[in-house]
Parts: sequence; structure tokens; C-alpha cells
Amino acid sequence: MSDLLDDPNIDPEAVAEPLRRAIGERYLTYALSTIMHRALPDARDGLKPVHRRILFAMRELRLSSTGGFRKSAKISGDVMGNYHPHGDAAIYDAMARLAQDFAVRYPLVDGQGNFGNIDGDNPAASRYTEARMTAVAEAMLEGLNENAVDFRDNYDGTLREPVVLPASFPNLLANGSSGIAVGMATNIPPHNIGELVDACLHMIATPDCRDDTLMNFVKGPDFPTGGVVVEPHENMAQAYRTGRGAFRLRCLWHTEDLGRGQWQVVVTEIPYQVQKSKLIEKLAEVIQTKKVPILADVRDESADDVRIVLEPRSKNVEPDVLMNMLYRNSDLEVRFSLNMNVLIDGVTPKVCSMKEVLRAFLDFRREVLIRRSRHRLQKIDHRLEVLQGLITAFLNLDRVIEIIRYDDDPKAALMYEDWSKPHQASLTRAMDESQYRSPLAGVDVSALTLVSEADAAATGILAETAPEREMPQMYEGRENGLSDVQAEAILNMRLRSLRRLEEEALVKERDDLMAERAEIEDLLEDETVQWNAIASQLKEVKKTFGKDYEGAARRTRIEEAGEVEEVPLEAMIDREPITVVCSKMGWIRAMTGHIDLNRELKFKDGDGPRFIFHAETTDRLLVFGSNGRFYTLSAANLPGGRGMGEPLRLMVDLPNEAEIVSLFIHRPGRKLLVASTAGDGFLVGEDDVVAQTRSGKQVLNVRGDVRALVCKPATGDHVACVGENRKVLVFPADELPEMGRGKGVRLQRYKDGGLSDATTFNLAEGLSWLDPAGRTRTETNLEEWLGKRAGAGRMAPRGFPRDNTFT
Repeated sequence: MSDLLDDPNIDPEAVAEPLRRAIGERYLTYALSTIMHRALPDARDGLKPVHRRILFAMRELRLSSTGGFRKSAKISGDVMGNYHPHGDAAIYDAMARLAQDFAVRYPLVDGQGNFGNIDGDNPAASRYTEARMTAVAEAMLEGLNENAVDFRDNYDGTLREPVVLPASFPNLLANGSSGIAVGMATNIPPHNIGELVDACLHMIATPDCRDDTLMNFVKGPDFPTGGVVVEPHENMAQAYRTGRGAFRLRCLWHTEDLGRGQWQVVVTEIPYQVQKSKLIEKLAEVIQTKKVPILADVRDESADDVRIVLEPRSKNVEPDVLMNMLYRNSDLEVRFSLNMNVLIDGVTPKVCSMKEVLRAFLDFRREVLIRRSRHRLQKIDHRLEVLQGLITAFLNLDRVIEIIRYDDDPKAALMYEDWSKPHQASLTRAMDESQYRSPLAGVDVSALTLVSEADAAATGILAETAPEREMPQMYEGRENGLSDVQAEAILNMRLRSLRRLEEEALVKERDDLMAERAEIEDLLEDETVQWNAIASQLKEVKKTFGKDYEGAARRTRIEEAGEVEEVPLEAMIDREPITVVCSKMGWIRAMTGHIDLNRELKFKDGDGPRFIFHAETTDRLLVFGSNGRFYTLSAANLPGGRGMGEPLRLMVDLPNEAEIVSLFIHRPGRKLLVASTAGDGFLVGEDDVVAQTRSGKQVLNVRGDVRALVCKPATGDHVACVGENRKVLVFPADELPEMGRGKGVRLQRYKDGGLSDATTFNLAEGLSWLDPAGRTRTETNLEEWLGKRAGAGRMAPRGFPRDNTFT
């Protein structure tokens, strides 16, 4: 279509199409490209195209595991120029990841230089680093030059690249993979090669085995960074059976005794794909925000290995309790998702079970074995053809030398000569050129016809799907002659080969090749022999990359998550006395110790004291806002008393338009009286108002201009209300309902205005308030004000405060 648009004389209507279809077709093309050529790995070799092209380019550069290193810039440049027309930075990043032993279970690239680290630092620029293949990568490429896989043109058609690598081990599960495509994604954890090979051998022996049986061989993921998988066995079996699931992965830690009862926790392995530097930052944040109050300090003492030291605040805390809290509040425990979405045969994306993935690998290995065997069969047939000609030459060496020495067309003469014993016995040796009798004497060479050998063509039945090869040809009617391949081999033979020993070696080589050819024919004709050969190859892989291979032992432990007793947060905090101070503008702080509550304190300009009371660090504080919501604060998390404190609104999500109605210590089991300016209220259990989040918990519903006004402990048997009209009403507390949330019921009826204050008291003790002189006055005779709930009440007694509030 772009070619059409380049034409200046084109009719615009000729290329018009609906926008919906145009966008849909183009997006579908992009989606298919992303799924098949970028994001999802192939089930056969476990590689994405970029990784496959990197390894193939390194092979073309002859960067073997025992050879020298080459600059990474050269490698990524060759990959980009020859096979992968994308950015060199993306190619180098992909290659660098294949060299990181903390990112890949079995590295495919051997890097020299800075290839990044577990802290999350980036690799050095490609011009500074060097690389070559590892032995594992060479195992992935084994058989590539033996027609093991199909090749296709590269992006510009100038070179050929493999569609898939032969892969002598199940790399998809061994190294894992992750990627995000369009509408689908994949995430596969790495596993242990030895366990995977055992599972494959079991599948060869028992093709119809159950998925759960494979768990006897593959215990679970084996991450390069180690750690401990604590997912229940049933969940892991379900994940492997369906191809979807998740694994809980924890760090590996132990305690170190420091003497005198002191101890510290040392983390030696962190979860996979967790950057150590960010983990340290998160732990420091946990300490600063006091989410885990029993953690005092964290230190990174790592060198070549991982060593993170965690110091507890108190030696009386159990290490398991500390770690259990850190699991919940940091990346010392993560969930690794499993989504085994792969390309089956490089074409069809499918979420597979572990058995399906291993079956795809084994079927591919059988295809590779057959193709390599057919390729070897062709090579053997060609070599046998040559050997037969060389042996014939040794048996008739004098005649061969004559033809080469005296004949004008030695190749045609060798092919036309009758090499049968009777004929050769009838010939006399030529002492010079005049005595030489050419086989082509009186023969019109141009009239001769070349035909393929019948015996050579017969071998094609074992290679019916193999690529066509050039068959040896000989002159028609000359059954005792040589083929063109044999004649060419004789003419190219060195003089030093004309030894008796060489003839014996040729005969021995021919016999060995004939025996090998018979074995290959048996293999190609019998499926059982093929699976036995594949099993032998897998055992060899296990021997190579098994327990004797560096880093081959299982790194990740499979354990059950131990039951740790849930300890309340308050129990982990050292109990210390504090004085809570909250100003009128909402700045809160905690001063060490129980200070004199009448002591003069400093506040910001224009601010002053509002709430001040004694508490302890283990207490929880309840904040009641004029929006009817309760908020919960931990006294241990309050800022220190050296400064002016911090705004309470930064600690909880209290709206700017809402005011603080009350601030007090939470007492479990107590009841509260809450009421609004409209005169509605109810009783609520204090345990029901504790909020678990910053956003608080809505208890008293208020609308419009109505706001929450009263929140007091319900300690008496009667309720006293006073309105803005100075009328007082007293009624029994049992007339108020106990609710968890709502608008409440009417406490007092008003014609104008609303509620000023409400409180609870014991009728026998009387109702108390402060008179204008600051003295406490108690009224015990309250018959005049006693009534039913929602009554209007009577005017307040003489001496009642002008601000219409109770004590």
C-alpha cells in the first residue's frame, strides 16, 4: 500500500477503506508479529528469536566455549546487521541477560567484563565487554550443521538462519522465560536440568504417565538465586497440571549468636528477580515507617555473595516472628507467577502443562534424531561410494597410473574403463605412451550417456523426506566402470596415499561404515530404537550438566511454610510512657515520658493546645472527624516531641474540610456515644470503630451541613443533651440503640438550631459541669429535666456554662 501512496497521480478513492477494517488489519499484523517473533518462546528450544539469533551469530563467529572472546559490540552488530533488524541496545541487553548467572539458571553466554549485578546495576557499554558461548549454548546448537532443523532466509534474503535450534536439553523449562505480547503473556520459572532429564526419561518409558507423576522427578522451580519455595505441594501440582499458578518464594536466612543473649538474622539468598539494592531500601523504609517495630537496623555486608544483616530491636523477640512480619511487608517473600504460554511448533500459542511442554521437546528431539540420521546416512553413502572407487584404484594401481599419466581425458577414461578382474588380467603394462591403450579408443565420448547408479538410488527409500542430493553417475552400459564421484576422488588423491597401509585403512573404514549404516537403517525403521537413542542422548546431557557441572546442584529448597504464631503488633513494641500532644491546627507529637499536663508547651504561631494526655507506646489512638469517620493511629509511630510534630492529616486521609472532634486512647470493650449537630446519635462499641486503613472507617452518617459533634465514652445509665437553645434533656441510656454504623436516632427535638453537647452520667451521682468561676457544680435533683428521648427539654439550670457544654 505504501507503494501506491508514493504515486502522486493516484486517485485517493482507489485506496479508501473503512477505518475500522484498516486499523483492525494493521493491529492484527502487529499482534501476530509480537506473539510469534518477539514475546513468546518456542516450546522446542525455549528461545525467542533474538536469543536464537544471538547464539547463531556467535556460532558463525566461532566463539566456542574453549576459544577466545570477542567484543560484545561486534556480536550485537553482526546480529543486528545479519539477522535481527532492531536496535543494538535491545540486542545487547538480551545478550547481557544470557550471561547473568543471577538471571539465567544455565547461562548461555560467557561474559568478560561488567555484565551487571544483582543490585540492579546495568552492564557496561558493549564496547567495553567481551563474550563467547558457554558449553550449555553449544549443546543448544549441536547438530546444526547436520540438517537437524530447517533454515529460512534472513530479513533481506542474503543469508540463511535456523528456524529453531536443535536443543539437546529442555531449555524452556531449564532457563525459563518471560514476555508480554498482545493479549497474552508468558512467565516460566527455571528448573534443574537433572530433574527435567529424569522426567523426560520417565515419559519415554511411560508415554501415558500422569502430570502429577512428573512431580516425583521435578520437585519444583530451581531459581538461580536460590531461596525457599514454600508453596503447598497440591498448589504446585495444580499449577504444573494447568500451566497457570504461582509459587511463594522466600529468602534463605539463619540466625547468628552474638553472645549474651544477643542475635541477628543473616539473609544469604534473596528471591528471584528482586534487586538487592531496592530490597535494602524497602527494609530501611519499613524501619523508618515502623511497620515492623521490632526491626532496629539493616546492613548490607555483601561481597561476592549475598549477606544482609537484620538487627532486632529486642533480644526477646523470636526470629521466626520477625521474619514472618518482614515477609508480609517486604520483598523477602514474593509470589512468582506461572503462565506456561508458549508457541507449539513455533506457530500456535498455547498454555501448556509441564507434560505437554516436555512432550513437545521429546517429539522435537525425535525429529532432530531422524533428520541427523538421514543426513549421516547420506554422508556414509557418499563416503562408501568414494571408498569403493579408491579400493578399486589400489587393486589396479598400475592401470590407474597409466590412465592418469597418458590419457587426454583421464576422468572419462577412468569412468569408461572395465575394472573387472578378467579384463584387467588381460592387459599388459604400458612402459611408455606408445604402448598405452586408452579405454576411450574409438569411442565417441560426446555420445555417451550418464545415468545414476541403481544401488545408490535405492538408498533413497530411507530418506524419503530428506532433501534431494546429487546421485553418483556413470556411463550407461558400463557396469564395471567407475562413477563420476569415484573418478574425481581418484584424481584428487595424493601420491603419499599410495601405500599398502592406506589400502588396509580404506578397507577397515569401509567395513566400519557399512556396520554404522546398518545401525542407522535399523534406527530409522524402528521407533523403539529411536526412543532408546534419545534416552541415551539425554543421559549423556545429564552426565555433562549434572552434579559434576559447575552450579548444577539444586539451589532452591522446597519446604513447607512453618506455622508461626500471630503476635499482636503491640506485643512487639517496647512499652514506654509518652505524652500525646495535638494542637488546634492538628499538629501531633509524642513527648517522651509522662510530663506535667499543665506545663507550657511550644506551638506554631497562631496555634495552641487542643488535646494533651498521657499514653504508652503500645497504645492505639482513635481520631473522630467531623465527617463521622474514625481513624486509627499507633502511638509508637507518632513523631517525636523535639519539634512541633507533624500534621495529623499526613498520617490519615482526613479531608481538609473535616475537623478533629475527638482524640483519645482506644480501650477495648468500651462503648462510645456519638452524635451529630442535627441531634441524632447512637451508641457504638469501641472495638467496632477501629480502622485498619488510612482512609478510616465511616460510623456516623452525616449529610449536607450536618457534621459530627460528640464522641464520648458511654459510662453512665442516663444521657444528658443540651441544645443551642440552652434547653437540657435527660433520658435513660437504654433508650439509645447500639449500632455499628448509621445516622442514629433523635436525641433531642429543636425548633431552631441543633445540638450543642451530650454526655452520659449516673443519675444517682448527679450531673456535673463547670460554672463561670471554674468550680465544679453537681445537680442531683434532675426531675425537672427528665423525659423521654427526642423530647424538647427544659431550660438549663442556673449557673450552666454559657458555651452550652458539659464537663
